[in-house]
Amino acid sequence: MDEERALYIVRAGEAGAIERVLRDYSDKHRATFKFESTDEDKRKKLCEGIFKVLVKDIPTTCQVSCLEVLRILSRDKKVLVPVTTKENMQILLRLAKLNESDDSLEKVSEFPVIVESLKCLCNIVFNSQMAQQLSLELNLAAKLCNLLRKCKDRKFISDIKCFDLRLLFLLSLLHTDIRSQLRYELQGLALLTQILESAFSIKWTDEYESAIDRNGPPLSPQETDCAIEALKALFNVTVDSWKAHKESDSHQFRVMAAVLRHCLLIVGPTEDKTEELHSNAVNLLSNVPVSCLDVLICPLTHEETAQEATTLDELPNDKTAEKETVLKNNTMVYNGMNMEAIHVLLNFMEKRIDKGSSYREGLTPVLSLLTECSRAHRNIRKFLKDQVLPPLRDVTNRPEVGSTVRNKLVRLMTHVDLGVKQIAAEFLFVLCKERVDSLLKYTGYGNAAGLLAARGLLAGGRGDNWYSEDEDTDTEEYKNAKPNINLITGHLEEPMPNPIDEMTEEQKEYEAMKLVNMLDKLSREELLKPMGLKPDGTITPLEEALNQYSVIEETSSDTD
Repeated sequence: MDEERALYIVRAGEAGAIERVLRDYSDKHRATFKFESTDEDKRKKLCEGIFKVLVKDIPTTCQVSCLEVLRILSRDKKVLVPVTTKENMQILLRLAKLNESDDSLEKVSEFPVIVESLKCLCNIVFNSQMAQQLSLELNLAAKLCNLLRKCKDRKFISDIKCFDLRLLFLLSLLHTDIRSQLRYELQGLALLTQILESAFSIKWTDEYESAIDRNGPPLSPQETDCAIEALKALFNVTVDSWKAHKESDSHQFRVMAAVLRHCLLIVGPTEDKTEELHSNAVNLLSNVPVSCLDVLICPLTHEETAQEATTLDELPNDKTAEKETVLKNNTMVYNGMNMEAIHVLLNFMEKRIDKGSSYREGLTPVLSLLTECSRAHRNIRKFLKDQVLPPLRDVTNRPEVGSTVRNKLVRLMTHVDLGVKQIAAEFLFVLCKERVDSLLKYTGYGNAAGLLAARGLLAGGRGDNWYSEDEDTDTEEYKNAKPNINLITGHLEEPMPNPIDEMTEEQKEYEAMKLVNMLDKLSREELLKPMGLKPDGTITPLEEALNQYSVIEETSSDTD
């Protein structure tokens, strides 16, 4: 009945009546996302009627009411089939100021029409394949970038920017060809980075360093939403950048990484918005070539250095440990570098672990990012090693038991999701400079077996990447406990009595043969498959491993 009444008034053509009836329809169905199939034809006709009204010279308030109802109706994919035409798309482009290359956005009264038109385009492009094809034909991406350039420094039109960016994100998500157009032809990387700079009100103190106002207010909801949409659009534009990028792009990627560092050090209007903002920043950082991530850390400023010196001078000279604690905790300093952004990433990772769900989507991006940063940048790796794997003192508990970051990561090494456990193990392995003996010290052989088997390192050794040769220093507590540490579980165990000490030789032989027979039975019934290590350290069936060693021995004998 609502559609029928609205359609009757729309066809009658009186602007005031159309505005009233469509406003009532919009208020009633604002939260409607599922529609009755019985009224489908009426909704199609109502959409067609609204487009006919929009081409007429009607008041702005009537245009807004028409567009609000069109946005609601465009949630239904079936309704869009007959109304998604080139002519109708051009009507929306005109109302969104996407067809005008020279006009600036001066008429504030038109802003609601622009915003509602962009919202309609978002729904229509998302729900209609025909609209997606038409957007290519109409070169919609270029028009959106042009509109962004008009308003990138105009804070009072943030809603226009937000929905422009959302539509740009949808286009680049649905059409891979648009990504390259945005990246190279439309200079989207620089444009979207400038949008972020504007949203964060960044003031540069050096080429890749920005001023952080620690006492400033949080981002406004509008600025936060704009930044999130820009981050998502940038992710699509740069999705393959880590694989290959031109050397000439390095500067632009470093600028973007510096903007993202700033993003990590500020907060949004709420805790949830801050997490969403940081989550999108992490995703985008994963696309930045790892060689450009060095800007995530920066030398201490003169003010920070002076503040550290003042704090340290207030402590007595004999309080060395306290001085080290102040140096680490106050400004997250390592080797004269400010590590605040890396510390934020580490805290973000720990929060995602504590959530206990959606590890693949929520946790693996930040773990992968920290792993690659640690592999490529020595200062980042050493700082993270200090935070995640501090020198061992108490080894009475298993590595996976406890509430430290190390305990949580070790637990993930045996997670049911293969991707999650692989990246958690890889992160710890890189922090240990890909040395098997160092990894086993912190995790135990049992937790690390999966990674070592995949890497062919069950027999020991180290990975393929080169790291500095500085040695780990063990604490006195660890050195004293080391002889009694169970290498499989990775923790200190009380010496257990040997059950065969009091057996006679005949009893030992009997038990040994009993074990052999049990293993043989399990093997023949294929419930257990004896495995061995090949010379390259990988696992293979025992017979094959023995044959390979035999061949090696024969070859060695022939050589001699």
